[in-house]
Amino acid sequence: MTKDLKCTTLVIHLGACTGIDNIAEAITLLELNNWDLVAAINGVIPQENGILQSQSEAADAAAGGSVPPPSSSSSSSSPASSSTSAFCPVNPSSRHIVERQPRMLNFRVEYRQRTIELVLEEGSTVGEIKKLLEADLGIPVSKMQLKGWKSGDVSDSTVMRSLHLPKNNSLYVLTPDIAPTASTSKNSDLQESLNQNFLLVISHREAQRDYSLNFPGSRTIQEVKRNISDLTNIPVRHQQWDGWPASASDDSMTLAASGITYPCHHLSVCRRSSPANSQEPTEECADVHMVSDSEGDDFEDASEFGVDDSEMFGMGSSTCRKSPMMPENSENEADALLHFTAEFSSRYGETHPMFFIGSLEAASQEAFYGKARDRKLLAIYLHNDDSVLSNVFCSQMMCADSIVSYLSQNFITWAWDVTKEANKARLLTMCTRHFGSVVTQTIRTYKTDQFPLLLIVMGKRTSNEVLNVIQGNTTVDELMMRLMGAMEIFTAQQQEDIKDEDEREARETVKREQDEAYRVSLEADRKKREVQEREEAEQVRVERMRKEQEDEKEAIRLSLEQALPPEPDEDSVEQISKLRIRTPSGEFLERRFLGSCKLQVLFDFVASKGYPFEEFKLLTTFPRKNITQLDSGSTLLEAKLFPQETLFLEGKE
Repeated sequence: MTKDLKCTTLVIHLGACTGIDNIAEAITLLELNNWDLVAAINGVIPQENGILQSQSEAADAAAGGSVPPPSSSSSSSSPASSSTSAFCPVNPSSRHIVERQPRMLNFRVEYRQRTIELVLEEGSTVGEIKKLLEADLGIPVSKMQLKGWKSGDVSDSTVMRSLHLPKNNSLYVLTPDIAPTASTSKNSDLQESLNQNFLLVISHREAQRDYSLNFPGSRTIQEVKRNISDLTNIPVRHQQWDGWPASASDDSMTLAASGITYPCHHLSVCRRSSPANSQEPTEECADVHMVSDSEGDDFEDASEFGVDDSEMFGMGSSTCRKSPMMPENSENEADALLHFTAEFSSRYGETHPMFFIGSLEAASQEAFYGKARDRKLLAIYLHNDDSVLSNVFCSQMMCADSIVSYLSQNFITWAWDVTKEANKARLLTMCTRHFGSVVTQTIRTYKTDQFPLLLIVMGKRTSNEVLNVIQGNTTVDELMMRLMGAMEIFTAQQQEDIKDEDEREARETVKREQDEAYRVSLEADRKKREVQEREEAEQVRVERMRKEQEDEKEAIRLSLEQALPPEPDEDSVEQISKLRIRTPSGEFLERRFLGSCKLQVLFDFVASKGYPFEEFKLLTTFPRKNITQLDSGSTLLEAKLFPQETLFLEGKE
């Protein structure tokens, strides 16, 4: 039985008995108990009156050997462990009740220029640590903020056992209400460094590729190594580093205190060569704990031993303690995405892409169906908590300022969590509806450990095309290059669409202008026709009125002509007045009238010739006198128009 298989067997049995589904946590518990399986189990599930202690003889018979603690140089210095005794009945004669020893935790607390070492029982509370620090630092608990907990900020009443802490821990104290003195200026720089971001350029020598990762100054060296383990598949205990400063002697140190160069520091990592197979089992097992001082909570993939992840823990990863990114069977997609965004911010911070809140159909409409100049690519982020790559991809890739800025400017980003089978099935249904069965089948082919995925989708006239599927095992630079590559393809297509759209709009503009010109022409013609019709109608009306007036005048003239008394003869015995009337046209009207005739007869005679009394006046030549102003009842004799007279007609003003 090889070293790795023995270690794997212990981890499997610990997970099966305790329900711990985190490899790193299982390894940590075994290391803290010197790889004694029974002690590790009792550390998680204590017996009522004590713990079970297996004997080396039973362990040797059951497991075929012992696994020494990492710090031990020989197998005789630590009690052997039995994998079968963890879940099989143990002979009472082969065990005895002993007093349980409490698990002790080591804390290294940094405050300004001071570093304080504390050792407390696992059952202590956070408040008890603060009370010890208050006695040592002289800082009231109410003004003290204890930072550096891996689970985020915790309350003073939190029991440390519930935090599942490793044996060695690194914390730091912040006192924002207490101004630093001149003697603490150096430590103030350290406090400021804790809030700064460090760029680590890490070269993976075997793969010949570089990773550019941003970390806050409060991140520990051990956490950096775990993230690199996720990216390179090199467990922490097998990592060999170059480039750490000499002051970075403890993996529990923060980056701010480690002495690395700000803002950028270069490192290199490779896999440490494995020991020869001919070594003794003791040396092989001792190689298991080639980890930093703080914790060995990284382990090889189960695939290295031919063991599936689900077999490794005796259960699926659905028992993960963190809350899900998205509730299962959510009726409303918008509510599900609101929950996803809130959980993402809670885990990885507020700096992240702006996720579209709404259905996949609404996101597609927003990205593809506006004007060509306003269209964007659709980035579909598929999260899976069961993948070891999810944490690094989210914290280092999706939250990188350059990625966040680029996605916000050029993409509509829509997200979905496929950890739960029901949510995954719902996603596949949506993808089939909007992108076709090919995309759905492509998503099906990816295994859990290849997630998260970032699908880059471009909208076309007739269908939507998936340009790229980016897996979780990438770097910021590679992710940016692939996003920019997709943008190049999209930009070329967008320029064609803009050109087509502009040409179409130009044609439509010309058509609209022609239609408008035609409409204006029709309107002008209509108005012209209406004016002409009105003029013609007016002419007809005027002509009719004129004719009516003429007819009326003619009727009056005829009636007056008929009503005139007959013209007397020249040789009449009565007094006769001979009148000669000059018209405006120069013609002369001559007629004889009885001297006894009234002036009205004269007026009627003139009117019967077309010169009505209302329009013309009758004047004498000399002296000039207006006859029409005289009494029409006077006689010609009275008017002195006898025996003859020349008159002339003149139009009234």
